Amino acid sequence: MLNKTLIFCLLLISYCTFAQNKSFTHADTLRGSITPERAWWDLTYYHLQVTPNAKDSTLTGSTEIRYKVVKPYQIIQVDLQEPLQISKVTQDGQDLNFKRDGNAFFITLQKKQETGKQEAIVVSYSGRPKLAKRPPWDGGVQWIPDGKGNTIIATSCQGLGSSVWWPCKDHMYDEPDSMLISVTVPENMKDVSNGQLRNISKNPDNSQTFNWFVKNPINNYGVNMNVANYESWKEVYKGEKGDLNVSYYALPENLEKAKEQFKQVPMMLKAFEHWFGPYPFYEDGYKLVEVPYLGMEHQSSVTYGNKYKNGYLGRDLSGTGWGLKWDFIIIHESGHEWFANNITYKDVADMWVHESFTNYSENLFTEYYFGKEAGSDYVIGTRKLIANDSPIVGPFGVNESGSKDMYYKGGNMLHTIRQVVNNDEKWRQILRGLNKTFYHQTVDGSQIENYVSEHAGQNLSKVFDQYLRNIRIPVLEYTFKDKELQYRWANVVNGFDMPVIVKIDSGKDQFLNPTGEWKTLKVKEGKVLEVNRNFYVESKKVSAL
Repeated sequence: MLNKTLIFCLLLISYCTFAQNKSFTHADTLRGSITPERAWWDLTYYHLQVTPNAKDSTLTGSTEIRYKVVKPYQIIQVDLQEPLQISKVTQDGQDLNFKRDGNAFFITLQKKQETGKQEAIVVSYSGRPKLAKRPPWDGGVQWIPDGKGNTIIATSCQGLGSSVWWPCKDHMYDEPDSMLISVTVPENMKDVSNGQLRNISKNPDNSQTFNWFVKNPINNYGVNMNVANYESWKEVYKGEKGDLNVSYYALPENLEKAKEQFKQVPMMLKAFEHWFGPYPFYEDGYKLVEVPYLGMEHQSSVTYGNKYKNGYLGRDLSGTGWGLKWDFIIIHESGHEWFANNITYKDVADMWVHESFTNYSENLFTEYYFGKEAGSDYVIGTRKLIANDSPIVGPFGVNESGSKDMYYKGGNMLHTIRQVVNNDEKWRQILRGLNKTFYHQTVDGSQIENYVSEHAGQNLSKVFDQYLRNIRIPVLEYTFKDKELQYRWANVVNGFDMPVIVKIDSGKDQFLNPTGEWKTLKVKEGKVLEVNRNFYVESKKVSAL
């Protein structure tokens, strides 16, 4: 019988869908592809203005969308999900006509769009947004009474898309260079969003508007709104790029617990700057914000709902004990600042770029503070959560992610590749180099694969194919005959030739270089072969050939 922790963990990541035997719709293509109405313009800036109304769970607001014309076109696509409605669109003060196709709006521009010109439209909207049923996996907007006559409001929308609560270009390939977020709330409440707080403006109706400015590119689902009667405090972290402003926000009743639990943030920053390079958003600061759901990697505004417990809601996902040494949400969601917010997938089919590396960051955090064997114990312990039911890479152009194995299998793939590289400092420089080379960029997964291969000095394409696009676990088949070891890879993609570390009899660790064809090696005795545990592979002794 599966133990309760394993059942829980499998349910936890069940939101990551896979595409086998699934048919896709016109709506999926509109959401997931770079349509002609998206391709012709380069997004440069958003100003989102929104007023949430807790009395009827509605939103009213507008988005100013600035863009550069890449090639002339007269129809622009803006996304906003039902049941929200666009009421008006203007350009240079002129009302524009638009039509709706599901969650996509196609706006006809009157002004001639000329290559290289900077233009803008303003999209006004309102309505009752989708309620988050099981955030963050089935997201939307939450409206939670706080028991004191106020309503906590929180947004979460990864996968679902930010157009669930505001009008935008809802595709990950294009990000604004900067953004202003203006949220109007009652005077006794606070909003915490992304970036640095510019100011708070007082309004005649006893409301106040929090104006947050994001100086760096930001992906759509990374934008958030968190409204509550927060208590807050700050500190300055002395990091690789100098002073980093770090801010914390907690509900009043949890203030003392938060001040203790959030001490893990500087520890996280120290470990991840070591492994991945400087925190990518010094200009925007780092915030950790309490919310009524588990948490999410909102850029420079990481949200937290792990009940002030170490582990994952008090559980160790690895089953080794190491996962209870630190708070899963603080470490994992903050790791996404490097892999998700700094380096961002262009298509959610490549979601492994976010989740495999960030799952692996849990291993690296453990190693940094508790030693290399502890880190290995942790990542190896998560193998029991791997399903191998469908490929990690999903179908492109339809807003569909791959298998939930992008987490634990992806983390073990990277741990395996580290063994192949066989040089810890080189491996660390590869991780840091990724964040430097692809700084503030959206990428295809192939770019990451090629970079790792190039800087490892080895062609790892078949390794990535095996673990990302195939569901089989490599099997090292071997046999001993007449003081000779015979060995090969089985259960692998064509051309798979990953080196592997083994120990033969009582000897030292050594590399073998198997392929799909049988190879031989002279040995002294030839009784026992043990594959190094850090490789996510299996071994099988077969009958003598």
